[in-house]
Amino acid sequence: MTHQTAGPASRPVVVAGDANVDLVLRGDVVPRFGQAEQLADSGDLVLGGSASIAASGVARLGVPTSLVARVGADTFGTFTLDALRACGVDVGAVETSSDEPTGLSVILSTPGDRAILTVPGTIPTLTGERLTQVLDGRRPGLLHVASYFLQPGLAAALPGVLARAREQGWTTSLDTNWDPAEKWAGLADVLGHLDLLLPNRNELRAIAGALGEPADLDDVELATRLARRGPRVVVKDGADGGWSVGPDGAVVRAPGVAVDVVDTTGAGDSFDAGYLAALAYGVGNEQERVRWATVAGSLSTLGSGGTGRQATRADLERELTR
Repeated sequence: MTHQTAGPASRPVVVAGDANVDLVLRGDVVPRFGQAEQLADSGDLVLGGSASIAASGVARLGVPTSLVARVGADTFGTFTLDALRACGVDVGAVETSSDEPTGLSVILSTPGDRAILTVPGTIPTLTGERLTQVLDGRRPGLLHVASYFLQPGLAAALPGVLARAREQGWTTSLDTNWDPAEKWAGLADVLGHLDLLLPNRNELRAIAGALGEPADLDDVELATRLARRGPRVVVKDGADGGWSVGPDGAVVRAPGVAVDVVDTTGAGDSFDAGYLAALAYGVGNEQERVRWATVAGSLSTLGSGGTGRQATRADLERELTR
């Protein structure tokens, strides 16, 4: 594959979804009740939320990026906004609520897996009306929505929001993330208004199953069937990198980067950021777009939390030209 050197980003990115803080604990983090105290190896308070991590990743790759979200008028809200600004994200469309606290996730992380406990706070209070209000009048670019199942108000309005956005010239994408209720409802009405769906393999199978696809089909066939409903499906495949497929079933694959993993929190969101940045820069080759995604996702695992070690343009160029 010939690497395409990208000039300045030609399209802005707007990310909508969750903004919160993550408390990431690493080490022997399997809780034992009965008031048993355990000693973890490390603890970090970091920027959290799939949308916030994705927005930070895109901004760090040099793309003009705005976040549409809500935080509380509290210490965690101030921390979240400061962290987003430090990553280069425009937070002018982030609302501050005096009625709900900022969301909080406690992440128990091991090198190969993690468990997450989330206090939603302001996360479910973002609405489709607010997102449409922000998009109207802006120069169209890429619209990415994250954490669909944590935001029922936004989810209910999303088909109409996405349809309107596409009419205005926006390219639309969605990373549903995991459904805590494991019902995976509502997506049948959303897929036809998406240009891109960005699940991991477990999410892919869960979404396809909820839409009535047979469980005995392999991942590629399931992704192809989802692509026939509207979006190109770009799949995160862990240490194996990632791949994408359109309605014709032709698969485009790219490997990850071999790294010594510190924490996988937010790696999928950084994968999203790499793919979106490639689109924003006008990278026309699908394999290279997936490669941008896999490199960005892999490098993010070198630090604690979702934004501790996100890729820069220099990082990306170095890995892509190896």
